[in-house]
Amino acid sequence: MREEPGVMSADILRALSAPNTVALIGASDTPGRLTARPLTFMQKNAFQGRIYPVNPGRDTVMGLRAFASVRDIPEPVDMAYILLNTEPAIAALEECAAAGVKVVAMLADGFAEAGEEGQVRQRRVAEIAKAAGILLIGPNSMGVVNTANGFVCTSNAAFGTDFLPKGRLAVLSQSGSVIGTLVSRGAERGIGYSLLVSLGNEAATGIGALGEVLLDHADTDGYLLFMETIRDPEALANFARGAAERGKPVVAYMIGQSEEGQALSVSHTGALTGSSRAVSAFLAGIGIRQVQTFETLIEAPAALSRLGAKMHGRPRQVTVMSTTGGGGAMVLDQISARGVAIAGASETARATLGAAGIPAGHGKLVDVTLAGAKYETMKKTVSTLIADPETGLLVVAIGSSAQFNPELAVRPIIDAVAEAGPDAAPVVAFPLPHAPESMRLLEAGGVPTFRTVETCAETVAMLMTEKSCVANPAPELPAKTRAAIDAAPSGVLDEVDAGRICASLGISGPRQMLLAPGQEISEDLNLGWPLVAKLVSPDLPHKTDAGAIRVGISNHDDLVTAVAAMRASAEAYHPGYRLKGILIQEMCSGLGEVLVGLTRDPLVGPVLTVAAGGVMTEIYRDSAVRPAPVSLPEAQEMLAEVKGLALLRGFRGRPEGDLAGLADLIVKVSTLANDPRIEEVEINPVLVREKGASVVMLDALIRRG
Repeated sequence: MREEPGVMSADILRALSAPNTVALIGASDTPGRLTARPLTFMQKNAFQGRIYPVNPGRDTVMGLRAFASVRDIPEPVDMAYILLNTEPAIAALEECAAAGVKVVAMLADGFAEAGEEGQVRQRRVAEIAKAAGILLIGPNSMGVVNTANGFVCTSNAAFGTDFLPKGRLAVLSQSGSVIGTLVSRGAERGIGYSLLVSLGNEAATGIGALGEVLLDHADTDGYLLFMETIRDPEALANFARGAAERGKPVVAYMIGQSEEGQALSVSHTGALTGSSRAVSAFLAGIGIRQVQTFETLIEAPAALSRLGAKMHGRPRQVTVMSTTGGGGAMVLDQISARGVAIAGASETARATLGAAGIPAGHGKLVDVTLAGAKYETMKKTVSTLIADPETGLLVVAIGSSAQFNPELAVRPIIDAVAEAGPDAAPVVAFPLPHAPESMRLLEAGGVPTFRTVETCAETVAMLMTEKSCVANPAPELPAKTRAAIDAAPSGVLDEVDAGRICASLGISGPRQMLLAPGQEISEDLNLGWPLVAKLVSPDLPHKTDAGAIRVGISNHDDLVTAVAAMRASAEAYHPGYRLKGILIQEMCSGLGEVLVGLTRDPLVGPVLTVAAGGVMTEIYRDSAVRPAPVSLPEAQEMLAEVKGLALLRGFRGRPEGDLAGLADLIVKVSTLANDPRIEEVEINPVLVREKGASVVMLDALIRRG
């Protein structure tokens, strides 16, 4: 048996991207028909491989001899594109398996998207492909394109264009129509691609597995992903890490992110995270750069591929230079809004420019508007700034001269970059007016250029952000934690059972005692006043909503009254709720409250969330999200991201909270992701005391499968 799909193989890569022999099963002899397009396009683009139409109803198809079956073709077939309807397509795939075809793409629909029967059919084609070692693309695939060799094996009408630009970026798309959109919109910008693959339903080969196959494609320097879902997160992570090792950026545009995880959640964490944030955290964690605009998907990958290596060791800050004050301010504002540090010109650079009679403006924007758009002024300014070791990246915003006088404002940028040394800061440009010729000149001169300020800013933010794609270790849970999980019932655990699991990890709570539902409340509880009282019930996960918690209880009589009031409130909130006991805890005080939660997203798996705690958590939605488990440095990064925790960081002279203890708790909670029975965890709140005084778990919720 040959290698299974997803395993890197030079033989499979060649069959996919540069096949010697191609079978078009169901090819039409009628020009213009969808099933005639692959042959039409390959002939038009002078594909040098041998093409074999398979059509039992004809002797020839568009001048080529036709065969009744792929098994009748007189030589081994590298790649087949099945252009038949659903059931005939399955039969054709079986024939491909028998004939030893290496790669098969299927156009037909009627599979997973067609309900239960379609899902059965999809499982069937996946089984056929796996048993035969076929790299199956589809069903619902619009084919495969290699712009370098004329292998335009697609049914997408956009490839009927007379100009198919070549490039060094591969496109992997779960939408067939989008590959045509990228070609047409990219051509307008002079951007071309190496390979374009429409993956369709991904019955046997997902976007990650196919990406792994393409990692060593010699004509590809980076990857664009258009995704509607994530079917195999592990394969996607392996692909992303392999691309990072090779210095090939991966940029993704994601739509259709499910919110199933949020709907299934019983904690605040699910509402805070949602699948959209979970997916974004997952992609960032494996080193895939997610873009927010489709335009950025088109323009950013080439810039990342061209400049990414030049950013190593440079300051993570941007200098913005402009020939138009307002335009420069707009660019600076958009970049800063994405969290990028703006440096301005250093004192050394300002002195150099001043000596040349070039005013650099005031503040952080290097504005040469008053100096006029002159070749000498522009070149001297650009050369000075990119030679300065304090410049991380230079962004040049060009005014009207980009449209009318490129020799004054564009040519000097190109010349300065061409003459700069190897240690010079990289440069990107944004012409404010519509200036396609200037954009072409800049791109040809090695200066990435953008059509919109938003795309420019989004790409700059990606260049400025270090990407880590190292897999986190998955430490074994302590034996006592596994034992606590084993002993716990399935479903939503009450606070006592949840607390036992947390305690087994070394997460401590306040001093407490549990009373049976009918137990009399003694006047001597051996606890210090004031107290907190809670009803323990798997039916009351949100105690505040149910009125099942009272705080600040100062004496025995108030405690008795509080318990009675809680029971009445809980009965009104959830009639017939199951009461397992009354939990009495010593009331603790500290500097602030934090939520730490773990959920399992249906697309990407376990995700950890950290947010300011308490009842206002969902309102502010100020949180940090990471794939779980997390390392200690990642836990510390999460704490730094949550704005609401500024007070715990000693804001304006306030006492610092025990963030070291909080980070340790975050790591411990995240390790519960390693037990698949733990579906959801939330500690809300974690009470943070002063630095060195530790943290305390005040309430815990766990859902066990």
